Amino acid sequence: MEPLSLVVLLVMGTVAGAINAAVGSGSLLTLPVLMAIGIPPGVAVRTNTVGMLFSTIGSVLGYRREIASEKHELPPLVITAAVGSTAGALLLLVSPASTLEVVVPVLIVVALAMVVFQKRLTAALRARAERRARRGPEAARPATPEAGGSPLRSPALVGSIGAASIYGGYFTAAQGILYLGILGTFTGRSMGSVNSVKNLLSLVVNLAAAVIYVIAHFVVGAEIVWLATAAIALGALLGGYFGAHLAKKMPEWLLRGVIVVVALVALVRQVL
Repeated sequence: MEPLSLVVLLVMGTVAGAINAAVGSGSLLTLPVLMAIGIPPGVAVRTNTVGMLFSTIGSVLGYRREIASEKHELPPLVITAAVGSTAGALLLLVSPASTLEVVVPVLIVVALAMVVFQKRLTAALRARAERRARRGPEAARPATPEAGGSPLRSPALVGSIGAASIYGGYFTAAQGILYLGILGTFTGRSMGSVNSVKNLLSLVVNLAAAVIYVIAHFVVGAEIVWLATAAIALGALLGGYFGAHLAKKMPEWLLRGVIVVVALVALVRQVL
């Protein structure tokens, strides 16, 4: 690879890492660069996933205290995310690259809708929980914090994270928007308060997918451009760590606005 391409990937990796810490979707900066320098889509996804893994490491380090405070509620989500990501990564290895052109725009639209209409969706879920509570305590128990259980262990939330993690393992880009939308909708919490969980899930998903891709590289020759991975990884680690600290200071309206902008840019990139 040419030195200029590596410098561009380093810079884009740094910015992408910061965006990942705040809202997710930083890969929408690095993936187009990889493909613009002539790397095929499937190879670009694998190369990008391994490199951007380091942004999620930095983000989790930046949110380590917030994650530790909820560690007892997170095992179901973490296990489900790892299984879903593994399935998605295996799917990428066996599916044609053209499939991305159909799947990605649909998922980005869903993610954007969940973020924009989060408060309405949360209100609807709470109303449903109240109706179930009137029928009997057993029916309402898993639904909300008011029902006596943690919303992070809700079957609906865990199942939705599993589906999103299949996508995350398959493509990785925009997965953070999906996680923020799902977590905000099913917990009723602000975007900022669930950002730590989002970053942890992104780390789990990227790690599981990266392990599959690296194994496939050495076992069946699935190509990864290691120089590009290294450039992205270095920038992403720095951007992820410092971006986590920046995200903690962002008001919710600004965080939500950034999510909408990033999602729209992602959609335009995929459709055009």
